[in-house]
Amino acid sequence: MRVHGTTVRGARRFRGQALAALALCAALALTGCNGDNGDDGEGAAGTKPSATPAASATPAAPSAPSAPATPAGGAAPTATAKTPAKTPATTPAAKPKPPAPGPACGDKMPISPDEVAVYRYTPEGGFHSLIVKHGNWTCATPGLSTATFKTVGTETFIPIAEDAKITAITPILPGTVSKPITLHELTEWLIAHPDKGLVFRYHLGAKGVIDTLDQEYTP
Repeated sequence: MRVHGTTVRGARRFRGQALAALALCAALALTGCNGDNGDDGEGAAGTKPSATPAASATPAAPSAPSAPATPAGGAAPTATAKTPAKTPATTPAAKPKPPAPGPACGDKMPISPDEVAVYRYTPEGGFHSLIVKHGNWTCATPGLSTATFKTVGTETFIPIAEDAKITAITPILPGTVSKPITLHELTEWLIAHPDKGLVFRYHLGAKGVIDTLDQEYTP
């Protein structure tokens, strides 16, 4: 029974110590709360503010402008300016081609390299020669239906081969379709009809004489 009594007394002593410790903790807790309230009161009454300003007092940086809203179901608007539509260039009217016999207006080139106006024939010097004038086609003018062969310079002689290939049309031959003739037929017509100035295209052979002669149609 003595042992049991001792145990009961020990338990009671331990319980008393525990209650005392709890009371002390409660007192300390109350004391800490009062101290915090005192600090708050002192700060409100005029406590020196902290040197570092509160984060909320820092002015906020200006925010970037927001992008324009994209219309529903459409693409975002772009800043590209519209390019004005190009006006279609006006196509210049094609120049009318000169009528036969001139291949082109030749006012810029006073002498054609392979065309002459034939006036007469001469057998002087033992050669068959044509008396001709050089020139070129002029552009057609209002009131004229065709271009004309305008001669320049003086008359000159060009020898022609006896076997030269020659073609002729009106007025040497009837019609406007070229047909071959002989040198004799040509010279006989020139003797009978001098100074007509019919236009021929010619070619010089290796010996410097005409080997090809084609009359050009001139209405």
